[in-house]
Amino acid sequence: AGTMAMVTVNLRAVTSWVGIARLFAVVLSCIAFSLVASTGDFGSSYGTWCMFTWCFCFAVTLLVLVLELLELYPKLPLSWDDFTSAFSMLAALMIFTTSVVFPSTFISSPCSSSKCARQAVATTVSCLCFLAYALEVGLTRAKPGDISSFLSTVPGLLKVFEAYVACLIFSLLDTYDSEVGLQWCVAIYSICFIITLIIIIFTIGRCLTYIPCPLEKMLVGYNALALVMYITATVLWPLYSFRGRNRPDPCGIDCWWDKDLGVTFLTIFNLIAYLVDLIYSTRMVFIREP
Repeated sequence: AGTMAMVTVNLRAVTSWVGIARLFAVVLSCIAFSLVASTGDFGSSYGTWCMFTWCFCFAVTLLVLVLELLELYPKLPLSWDDFTSAFSMLAALMIFTTSVVFPSTFISSPCSSSKCARQAVATTVSCLCFLAYALEVGLTRAKPGDISSFLSTVPGLLKVFEAYVACLIFSLLDTYDSEVGLQWCVAIYSICFIITLIIIIFTIGRCLTYIPCPLEKMLVGYNALALVMYITATVLWPLYSFRGRNRPDPCGIDCWWDKDLGVTFLTIFNLIAYLVDLIYSTRMVFIREP
């Protein structure tokens, strides 16, 4: 009885707007992977990725709801607000990617069988799940001037975006050993990914306070350096990837040309992300609101 008395139930964890968004995300992700599991058609690497995404987001979101409902999260040795903000952003990005990859890979036209209908419904549910996570990101995003949880600010959310896009780039890398320029680009992706991931982990683990230097100014300097590095990658990657090489015909699902084109666009996305990150972090550090 004494042990039960120590556990309090916080109903606001499931009745607030954030809690409702998380409940929708749990239900929708569960429906998505259940429908796809019933088809049995997820054996390829793309299918495995989609199933992992839905199951991972379902499990972590359910865990977050339980920990907040029972108010057990303060006992964890991490910054809870930073963790939930980072996860909701990551889940939104993962579900969005899955909602694009799954139908383009598994749904064929015309879609007339019951199996295809279940795949189409799973795609629709996955899109709704993305909206639920996007709503959570919007609801938990820090207000201007509030930096109590760094990963809920725009620069913090962008850090998660930058790390995720780098992971997508790594998944598309095929042959890059033949050109020094391509090796330099891969080095840029790797260096920026590692540093960004360290920033995220240190923030969630409350370790940034132990760094013996002005952290905010260090982040501005890193963003500026990463921006310059990504500018060179944006120029060098397409230059060395497509120089003297035409798109093969036919170009299947694992075609090197499409992969290199995907890396090109993802490099541009991260370039824009680091630019916006630099602008926001500079304003937060050097332009103080009265």
